[in-house]
Amino acid sequence: MSSSSVADRAHHRRRFQGRDPNEAHRAATPLELLYDLTIVVAFGTAADQLAHYVAEDHVGAGVAGFVFAAFAVSWAWLNYSWFASAYDTDDWVFRLATMVQMAGVIVLSLGLPQMFASIDHGETLDTKVMVAGYVVMRVALLFLWCQVFRHDPPRRPAARVYIVTIGAVQVGWVALAFADLPIGATFALFGVLLAIELTGPFIAEHRVTTPWHAHHIAERYGLLIIITLGEVIIGTVASLNAVVHGEAGWTVDAVLLTIAGVGLTFGCWWVYFALPWAEPLVRHRMRGFPFGYGHLYLFGALAAMGGGLEVAAIYLEGEAKIGATAVVLSVAIPVAVYIGVLYALYSILMRARDPFHLWLLAGTAAVIVLSVVLVEAGASMALCLVVLAFAPAVTVVGYETLGHRHVSEALDRL
Repeated sequence: MSSSSVADRAHHRRRFQGRDPNEAHRAATPLELLYDLTIVVAFGTAADQLAHYVAEDHVGAGVAGFVFAAFAVSWAWLNYSWFASAYDTDDWVFRLATMVQMAGVIVLSLGLPQMFASIDHGETLDTKVMVAGYVVMRVALLFLWCQVFRHDPPRRPAARVYIVTIGAVQVGWVALAFADLPIGATFALFGVLLAIELTGPFIAEHRVTTPWHAHHIAERYGLLIIITLGEVIIGTVASLNAVVHGEAGWTVDAVLLTIAGVGLTFGCWWVYFALPWAEPLVRHRMRGFPFGYGHLYLFGALAAMGGGLEVAAIYLEGEAKIGATAVVLSVAIPVAVYIGVLYALYSILMRARDPFHLWLLAGTAAVIVLSVVLVEAGASMALCLVVLAFAPAVTVVGYETLGHRHVSEALDRL
């Protein structure tokens, strides 16, 4: 083996001067995939809590807690992934900083049950453990941005904004976690901190953009979509285990629920990867903001869909305190959000208003409404979820017949 080959494999200290945003064959690294596994754990915990509270008919607490948890988890992933796309040196410093951030995600996950329970009790919001996880992550992230500030002078203004906004907001999160304010006031102040979180990157990237890689970012988001869909299957299987290994064993409804879970997972995967996410980002880098922020809804919707399927399994077990219609809605609403946000993101990124999409959305809405109408009419809950599994199929069929031609025309217009 040559000395240069050995040097390439070693993880010596490197300067954070930014990677080539046009680097050929840029792909997700094994370290990034390892980091994503912690995100899956967090999504799984949030979905499990959602399923528990919805099945117990504490829907408000479950939904509020899940929305907050899904944002916290997704935002942690966004912070890391965009930095890594621009400045992944793969040296020992970056690797250890990633490990610290992974530990922070695990701590965040451990704090989710307390947060859900505090919302359910309705007095004060308990986010101390969650915030502790964010402190761990943010210390490592701030350290990395400080390295960029030192090593990459042309992008020093962007690094400065990231350091100031991330640090200031994190101080705010810590103060709010220990203030023990009434839950309503806490959520109001959360809105202020969330606004700063979301506007910080926009201010930082407005004049001097960091060298993130469009195809790499698109791949990273696609991989997390797949991993989140995997959590949907894991959650469904874990819940069905209690049903099929109980007294009832394998029933028709258990089989139908399995078919519905697989069908929804596969359909949502197919729909997502029918769209060319990287090409608009290559041509218009500032559209990375709607792309990145819009996926917060997609990740949350998929994780919530997994939680809804868990609710369905709990219902089959006879442990749910809600009716069949509410169970179907717990899956149908996330599916509707997922499909709707996908089409909205396409329109924003491609700057296209395609009438063909209106027909596909109408067909999708009809299938979703049909699943709810059928359960209201007395049809089996599991059968209605199988009907719901055809909602993504409307887009799949549309794109496999005419849609891809429309996408090609839209790309030509870009």
